[in-house]
Amino acid sequence: MTAASPLDPPYLPIAEHGLIGDLRTAALVGTDGRVDWFCAPRFDSPSVFGALLDARRGGHWRIAPLCDVATRQQFYFPETNILITRMLTEDGMVEVQDFMPVSRAHDPAHRQRLVRRVVNVRGRMRMAVEIAPRMDYGRARHRVAVRPDGGVRFTGGPVELAVGSTVPLRADGMDARAEFSLEEGHSEVFVLEVGEPGRTGRGDRPDPGDADALFERTVAFWRGWLSGSAYTGRWREMVHRSALTLKLLTHEPSGALVAAPTLGLPERIGGGRNWDYRHVWIRDAAFSLYALLRLGFTEEAEAFIGWLTRGPLRSGGGPAGPLRVMYTIDGRPDLPEEELSHLAGYRGSRPVRTGNAAADQTQLDIYGELVDSVYLFNKYGAGIAHDGWTDLCGVLDWLLENWDRPDEGIWETRAGRRDHTYSRVMCWVAVERMIRMARHRGLPGDIVRWSAARDRIYRQVMDRGWDAAAGTFVQSLRAPEGAGRDRPVLDASLLLMPMVKFISPADPRFTATLAAITEQLVTDSLVFRYDPALSPDGLTGVEGTFSICSFWWVEALTRTGQAEQARIALEKTFTYANHVGQYAEQISLTGEHLGNFPQAFTHLALISAAVNLDRALG
Repeated sequence: MTAASPLDPPYLPIAEHGLIGDLRTAALVGTDGRVDWFCAPRFDSPSVFGALLDARRGGHWRIAPLCDVATRQQFYFPETNILITRMLTEDGMVEVQDFMPVSRAHDPAHRQRLVRRVVNVRGRMRMAVEIAPRMDYGRARHRVAVRPDGGVRFTGGPVELAVGSTVPLRADGMDARAEFSLEEGHSEVFVLEVGEPGRTGRGDRPDPGDADALFERTVAFWRGWLSGSAYTGRWREMVHRSALTLKLLTHEPSGALVAAPTLGLPERIGGGRNWDYRHVWIRDAAFSLYALLRLGFTEEAEAFIGWLTRGPLRSGGGPAGPLRVMYTIDGRPDLPEEELSHLAGYRGSRPVRTGNAAADQTQLDIYGELVDSVYLFNKYGAGIAHDGWTDLCGVLDWLLENWDRPDEGIWETRAGRRDHTYSRVMCWVAVERMIRMARHRGLPGDIVRWSAARDRIYRQVMDRGWDAAAGTFVQSLRAPEGAGRDRPVLDASLLLMPMVKFISPADPRFTATLAAITEQLVTDSLVFRYDPALSPDGLTGVEGTFSICSFWWVEALTRTGQAEQARIALEKTFTYANHVGQYAEQISLTGEHLGNFPQAFTHLALISAAVNLDRALG
């Protein structure tokens, strides 16, 4: 390990990052010009740059002025996922343009590259670059070789890297460095290419003209994709940034959509609620499909349905049922949880985990989210094929025998199973949407049996999910008559009841529940999932408000006819986005972003809330 560099910064706030990617993996770039998170060649691969989880051991790629920086700015090149970081100093101003080239969809000749172009806008700048990969989460050692043209190769790890540079680089232990001067209007280019062991990327010395062409092709790709959006409403910039973020979280070769590109970012600084989100949650992906379909992006929906029918619907399931809570990008169910004990964690937040033990939980709500996504695809897309329908009927057969059982629920608690009201609601959704599809398409199914089960679930939710004494729907079903009264607990997931058509938004039972949630779980426009003091979840520490719940609350206000209040709440919630319009999983009461970043779940809820409020406002 080389000595600490004078370029080494402290941990940036989670929100002080923007995301770039190539529809196979993604990288986080800080406002200080540092790439401190990059897994290659896939989202779920071990990290190459992981300083976000250990500033000393994790590895990073930093480009920065050698003088003090007075102001830092970061934004996306309009209507793209090309990130520009500007650093203003007494000597001048420099821009670092970061992107991963994507020139066309499903490109068989795709090369995985991370391009960093440094442009001097004003003055004369002295710059430094430090490329310090730490492969396999910092566990693997590698060799550095300087090429005759000034580029470098990093070999010996699980992946091999080649860096082409217009600035001659020098080896320094396991790193590569350089200092260089930039005159006004001039630029330098660095291109990192990922290769398999024994097949290092080309890493040719980049030609400035080629870098221009890569930039322009990548701009054309993102703008061409975004032109497919049907949204023209009031919040176009925020909605389209959310759509672009969701697109970055798709794995194009498989059609999968990951929950977030990161792992281990804490729900509380110094706490242990640190999870790996680089996998496909059935729930998150299904909701994302809904959001993209609302905007007119049917290709992503078709790709996800293809992933679903090739993998999860054919995987055979396990003890928890025919579906697992989450899968790998390949559609495999094996996600063993492992602690990376050698990593210090973001600002000392340990343990750092890979994999996710929640994959083995029973979460019955996923059946409703899955079937609803297929229903929407059947309605707005090409429609489900025969084999897919047959597989779904098999899944429904299992659900009809198992819906009336406790589970860990949408929030993946680790305090034992309960009869979650939201899970029952989504079981109802699964059966109801299957009936709709069968009737609409004339598809085969035992509609009489399905209808009877649907009605039993509905009556149970209305009888036992409703607490008459409290005057609200509650997190878990009340115990049967004569078994004692449970303490009523509110849950933000109940805000979805009218959105999934279980109940009318004008029903007094729902409006009373919304009022109670507003009073007890909402602060300003920030919304807690539930109160852990009333409903222990088996985890230590406290958590922040959940960003997705804030947008659910906005949509619930909209659907209950409170459009003006919803509009103010939405505008307030937008203020909690970071500087480029992205959200982490949670927001603390001080406005700090917490948890994995950026989170797909939040951005899909933003899209749904904005689209529905636009329609309500006229």
